Amino acid sequence: MLEQIASALERQDYPTAAKLLKQLLKESPDNPWVQFYLGKFYESTGKYAEAEKVYRRLLRDTTNSKLLTQARQGLQRLENIAKEERQQAKAKAITDSSSTELGVLVLEPIDNELKTQVAQKFAQIMQLDAYNARLMLPSRGWRVYRIGAVGELKYYGEQLRNANIPCFWTSLSQIQKIQVFQINYFQEAPSGITVVCKNDSNQIGSINFEWSEVRGRVQGLLPIFEQVVDRNVRGKLERKTQTQDYFQFCDLHLPGRNSILRLYDNGYEFQQGIEIGVAKHKPYPAYRTSQSTIRMNWNSLLSWLDQKLPQVEIWSEFTHFAETALDRTDLLHQIQSHVHLFRREPTAWDSAFHLYSSLVFLRYARGCFISDN
Repeated sequence: MLEQIASALERQDYPTAAKLLKQLLKESPDNPWVQFYLGKFYESTGKYAEAEKVYRRLLRDTTNSKLLTQARQGLQRLENIAKEERQQAKAKAITDSSSTELGVLVLEPIDNELKTQVAQKFAQIMQLDAYNARLMLPSRGWRVYRIGAVGELKYYGEQLRNANIPCFWTSLSQIQKIQVFQINYFQEAPSGITVVCKNDSNQIGSINFEWSEVRGRVQGLLPIFEQVVDRNVRGKLERKTQTQDYFQFCDLHLPGRNSILRLYDNGYEFQQGIEIGVAKHKPYPAYRTSQSTIRMNWNSLLSWLDQKLPQVEIWSEFTHFAETALDRTDLLHQIQSHVHLFRREPTAWDSAFHLYSSLVFLRYARGCFISDN
């Protein structure tokens, strides 16, 4: 009867094969050859998950060398089918996106207790070994995982999310569409609040808005680099770059206007507008030359924002995020930082901060998972 089943499968007569298999499974359910043809039937009728279970069970339970070879070949065929399906789905996703523009795929944190289980799925989707897959999954903060055509990233992102691996993706064009205004200072308004600010053309103007329009707030530190002379291990003098201090940045997100309002400690004019901190009545030069005063004023400004925006979430994991993004120079070089600091040499930190703030803007302030259209 096994030969009859093999013959029916060969000529794709699946009703006959099913009928014969049903009879044999009643008579000899534990016969390994009957089980093998059950797996072959599942494979032939497109039930690949069931076929895989049967083949793997045979590898575990049988010692017949011929049968083991047949089961291994069955698993190899299933793997080839799955690979071909992935390639077709990937090609379709890229075609459907109608764009090959550059994008970024970001992994969100996963509890350590779930990492081992999730890593297996991640490894299968991204074609990695399980050990490296587990290392790639973040426990805290976001990880810039992959850059590439946004259609391809969408393909991988949907598979990851279907496997309960949190992630999101966006195209660079969506980041570039966000308007950024540099805040000089806040001032009172008959309704809401007004900011005196500059646009990308360095033109000064003002924006009036309601505090309720602010949906997100991002804070981060950008390093200040200086050239110093120090002695190396051989006692010779050498010049090297060191981090001397940090600029403190804060972004306010206004998704309804597709805008980010950006301010930083050394750029905010505390002597202007609403009285905040201790610098309002101090002479301007003294204020600018006192770093301790700037720090006190900045802390007062953040406290003032806390009072005005008590329900707005603060995102402050920039430094951790930057550690996963700074080596992506091909990505960061294409992102305008909108950070106007005097630097002797450009640094990827500035673009990384704008990337982080923009991702928060697109992921949460707009209340969407992706931004690829």
